[in-house]
Amino acid sequence: MDDDRMIKTGFKQGDDEQEPTLRPKALRDYVGQEPIKRNLRISIKAALERREAIDHLLLYGPPGLGKTTLAGIIAAEMGQNIRVTSGPAIDRPGDLASILTNLNDGDLLFIDEIHRLNRSVEEVLYPAMEDCALDIMIGKGPSARSIRLDLPKFTLVGATTRPGLISAPLRDRFGMLFRLELYTSEELSAILKRNARILCVETDDDGILEIASRSRGTPRIANRMLRRVRDYAQVKCGGCITLETARDALDLLDVDRIGLDRVDRRMLGTMIDKFGGGPVGLDTLSAMTGEDVNTIEDVYEPYLLQLGFIVRTPRGRIVTKSAYEHLGRKPMDDADYDDDEQLRI
Repeated sequence: MDDDRMIKTGFKQGDDEQEPTLRPKALRDYVGQEPIKRNLRISIKAALERREAIDHLLLYGPPGLGKTTLAGIIAAEMGQNIRVTSGPAIDRPGDLASILTNLNDGDLLFIDEIHRLNRSVEEVLYPAMEDCALDIMIGKGPSARSIRLDLPKFTLVGATTRPGLISAPLRDRFGMLFRLELYTSEELSAILKRNARILCVETDDDGILEIASRSRGTPRIANRMLRRVRDYAQVKCGGCITLETARDALDLLDVDRIGLDRVDRRMLGTMIDKFGGGPVGLDTLSAMTGEDVNTIEDVYEPYLLQLGFIVRTPRGRIVTKSAYEHLGRKPMDDADYDDDEQLRI
C-alpha cells in the first residue's frame, strides 16, 4: 500500500526519470537550507583557492529534501566529477576498494543510505578518509601480509535519514555535518515555479501555493504533485494550474489541505474508534492497521508528530485534540492524556 501513496517521501517509479531534469545544477538555484548554503559557499571557495578537495560531508534529514541534489551541486561548484552509490549496494570491502581506486583527484564519492554499510566495508573507509590510503590484505594465515595503496584526494559525501545508526568512528571522520530541514510553503512555491517553467506548465501563484501547502515540506512530494496536477489541468482545465484546478486535482488524489492522505487518516481513525484515542502500543497499532511496525515508525509517524496530531508516551501513542479537530471528531471527555504526559516522551 505504501508504494501507491502520493505523499511517499521515498522514490516511486517514474521519479528517477523526472527528477534529474528538475534538479538545480548550481548553489544559486538551490532553494532553501540557507544556513547550509552559507557554510558550503565558504568551504567551496576556500578549497578552490587552496586547490584542495573539500572536506568530507555528512548530510542527514528526512528523505526527499535534496541530499543527492546538494551533493551534485557541490561537485559542480568544485568542477569535479561525482560517483554515486548507496550503502546496500556495497556488499564487500572489495566493492568499495574498486570504487575508490577508480576515483580521480578531487572527485566526490556520494554514498546514499550510508548507515546501511557493512561494518567490514566501513573499516575500509577509515584510512581512506583520513590518509587517502587503502589497506589490503594479501594471502591468508601466517603468510598473510598487508600492503597500503595510495588513493587520490577525494571527498566523501554521505547521506542518511537515520544518523543515529552511523557508528561513532565513521561519524567522527566527517569534517562537516549538516541537517536538512523541512521546507516552508514559500520555499516550496519558489521550487515549484521554477520547475513549472522547466516543464512548460502555465500556473498562477495561488495554484502553486496550494500544491506547496499540501506537500508536507518536502520538494520530492511537491514535484510529484506538480506532475499529477499538470495532468489534471491538461485534461480538465485547458492546461493552466489555478487555485481551483490544484484543489480539485489534489482532492481527487485524496490529499487534504495539510497533506494527509487516506492512510494517515485511517491510522488516526483506528486509534480514535478502536482505542478511544490511545494510548496504543506500536505492535497493536501495526496489527490493527495491517502495516509493518517499521513502516508506521519511519513513514507515517514523523509527519503526524510534526503536526502535533499524535504524541509518544511511555504507555503508547495518543491522538491529540488537534487531530480530532482536523478530522471533524469530538474529543472524548475522558481522553487519556495530559500535558505533563506529553512531555515524558
